Amino acid sequence: MKQKLTVELGARSYPIHFLREAGTVMQVALAELARRGQSSVLLTDDGVARAQGDFLARNFGAIPKLVASAGEKAKSLEMFGQVQDFLAANKITRQGVLWVVGGGVTGDLGGFAAATYLRGIDYLQVPTTLLAMVDSAVGGKTGLNLSAGKNLVGAFHHPRAVYVAPEFLQTLPAREFAAGMAEVIKYGLLGDAELFAQLEKIPLNAQSADLASVIRRCCEIKAELVRADERETAAEGGRVLLNLGHTFGHAIEQVTGYATYIHGEAVAIGLLGAARLSQKLGLVSVPEVARVERVLAAHQLPVRLRVPLSVADLQAAMAHDKKNRTDGARFVVLPAIGTAATRSGIPPSLVETVWQELGAA
Repeated sequence: MKQKLTVELGARSYPIHFLREAGTVMQVALAELARRGQSSVLLTDDGVARAQGDFLARNFGAIPKLVASAGEKAKSLEMFGQVQDFLAANKITRQGVLWVVGGGVTGDLGGFAAATYLRGIDYLQVPTTLLAMVDSAVGGKTGLNLSAGKNLVGAFHHPRAVYVAPEFLQTLPAREFAAGMAEVIKYGLLGDAELFAQLEKIPLNAQSADLASVIRRCCEIKAELVRADERETAAEGGRVLLNLGHTFGHAIEQVTGYATYIHGEAVAIGLLGAARLSQKLGLVSVPEVARVERVLAAHQLPVRLRVPLSVADLQAAMAHDKKNRTDGARFVVLPAIGTAATRSGIPPSLVETVWQELGAA
């Protein structure tokens, strides 16, 4: 497997490094930054601090460190302020670098802090969860949640590099690994039917021999969509296709207060919701929807709401989705397994029916 993939964005291009062992690479990169007179600081979360404490001490022990709380609620204005104060307290200049070691929440928080501190400083992503490795660490989307909806505050600010080391996944809780698989399955559904078929045949786990190649394939798909539509401005399709399942999933997260489902679990239910909606639009067949449900279940992901939620509340949450336009809600649907498209003008009653099939009341 090639050890590097470049996200092609002209002057803002950056590498994704695929590593067998991260420690030596981190030490070399930190030493090079110090040689150039660039100060480094570290943002991580308490889950990583517990599971990878030795790694952090061995490779980042000499630099200032801020440990954020793990979980979606850390993507808040309050935690954002703490990160900014941390950067200021350590006298980070525009030449400084923020290392972000953690999952998707920490990456989004750290990236947005880097985007806004002194109007923008460099940051480096070291994703430690499967979800972050295949999705959130790549592409430059950073952000925070508001009570009105998810990721409503944010900026496009690309990292200078991403370091992907599957070794971190050996200490990742099973629930978190499964949550990351929702994003892997998403990539198969929207852009690689062969990948989806592979996941159908043999479910992926942290010990799978092909885990590293699957992670790389997901990064390849995302890098291409980001290259073609960096700021999600395409009239149809484009980067927004990466939100397959997320319109439903984000609504679930918001209505449950980001406390009941971790992100990938909500996305998993959302993927089945998108498949069911696609079937009702005449795009895919009932057996194809069943294939999606089986793959999700085989990877220990939920396919229905654990406790019924109000359809009205879920529909209201969808109204705040950031993909929406002045003509209403916009959904990512499946013309076929392996292909995705955007669709507007879908009757709310059709979406309500999908919610009911997912266990809403």
